[in-house]
Amino acid sequence: MRFRYGNRTFAASKLDTMAKAQKTSSGNLKIRSALLSVYSKDGLEPIIRRLHELNVVLYSTGGTQAFIEKLGIPSTPVEQLTGYPSILDGRVKTLHPAVFGGLLARREQDHLEQLKTYNIPEIDCVIVDLYPFEDTVAATNDPAEIIEKIDIGGVSLIRAAAKNWKDVVVVASKEEYPLFLDLLKEQEGEFSSFNRRELARRAFKVTSNYDIAIFNWFNEGTTDIAFKYSIHRSDILRYGENPHQSGVFFGDFEQVFDKLGGKAISYNNLIDIDAAVQLMREFQLGKPTFAILKHTNACGVARRHTLIDAWQAALACDPTSAFGGIFITNTRVDLETAREINKLFYEVLIAPDFDLDSLELLRKKEQRILLRIKSFDVRPRSFRSLLNGVVEQDTDLQTESEADLKVATERKPTPKEVGEMLFAVKCVKHLKSNAIALVKERQLIGMGCGQPSRVDALRQAIAKAKSFGFDLNGAVMASDAFFPFPDCVEIAAEAGITAVIQPGGSVKDQDSIDACNRLGLAMVMTGFRHFRH
Repeated sequence: MRFRYGNRTFAASKLDTMAKAQKTSSGNLKIRSALLSVYSKDGLEPIIRRLHELNVVLYSTGGTQAFIEKLGIPSTPVEQLTGYPSILDGRVKTLHPAVFGGLLARREQDHLEQLKTYNIPEIDCVIVDLYPFEDTVAATNDPAEIIEKIDIGGVSLIRAAAKNWKDVVVVASKEEYPLFLDLLKEQEGEFSSFNRRELARRAFKVTSNYDIAIFNWFNEGTTDIAFKYSIHRSDILRYGENPHQSGVFFGDFEQVFDKLGGKAISYNNLIDIDAAVQLMREFQLGKPTFAILKHTNACGVARRHTLIDAWQAALACDPTSAFGGIFITNTRVDLETAREINKLFYEVLIAPDFDLDSLELLRKKEQRILLRIKSFDVRPRSFRSLLNGVVEQDTDLQTESEADLKVATERKPTPKEVGEMLFAVKCVKHLKSNAIALVKERQLIGMGCGQPSRVDALRQAIAKAKSFGFDLNGAVMASDAFFPFPDCVEIAAEAGITAVIQPGGSVKDQDSIDACNRLGLAMVMTGFRHFRH
């Protein structure tokens, strides 16, 4: 099987396999010498031993030199090559013509004669693993410590070797150790032109990622607005939003989830999963809560004392739309709930954990995706492509509390209505605008979303609630944005709704307030709009 991404075609296997397959008899380079300067020694020993078996002359620096010596394998210190010791607390070790001349020289007569004139040996291979800058930033706020983890010599070695890939093999990170070792074993130290170019490509990927991480650290808190992101992992998807569209996920899915079962995750699955996680972040603490989403919109949300009750209440919100949906909960899934969930076809089930017997049951439906979520945290910044560029913004992490509510009407909401409204605003926040959410007894009983007018959204929500047998008397209404006219309030009152939560901000807010006062509704304003385009 082959996959397309843009104008490129990939085999179903990894590029590692593809690279190994590109062994040619012409244009091969036999490694005779190698320079090693690495931070991480994990996985390095078999490489060193194989190079030694192949009679490769080894040069090395500092800690790498000590590591090689412990293996009982000879290696020439770089200091002997350059004639200079490591200076400035190790900041300068390899930055010398005796090193970079051997890396950058084309294997042509003119360059080789210059190397001979200055007694510079050829270096056929460079193995580098950079200082862990990103890990250091994640672990400390000490600028001095972070600065010292900006690798200079290592990046320079990588770039020089990659530039001269026709004559030099480059291994730019510990992630490339396995591939390099496999090629060493299979090809007896010979590397085809394809191998060398592929490793060079990967090398520049490493250095560009590294530079972006450093830039973003320096740029934090400045007025220079720049869009620079570097994501190290990617997965080619079966296709994009539709079968005729190619798609790739750039990110580390395993950082967020343990995949416990099911088919391969699609583009649309990913979009829905992201929406589900953002919604459940609002409810991650407290009583068991269940949510059902379809095409990124919540069609069922409910909070109850037990998970089985939360599931049944969420399903009752819209059992029709739940078919083939994305299910998510904030609580470990027990066997009783799993049995009920298992009766319905779904695409994805997400939970913090699963009882062993529930997991065993759910896994019997082999195509259904089971995800154990590690954290409900979401990125503080979000972005999307449009036109010929990208827009970036703060992620909407605002969650209203009782302190944010400003009573606008003569009638104050009851404590019960306040709780219901806070539940409702969490729901409406995650519906496509224009959006209305109707809530009663901590249950999303009606929703209208993606409508061209707020009146349409409300009418849709009321119609859905009535179609599934819900009594709207005593329900509350949440709106993702202000009411420009009093018509929504009037329609809500006629349906039996008693309290309204909205951001406010319209020049005609008073018209809606007056309508509430006339009809006996309570209205609170939050000051926070939650458009979701």
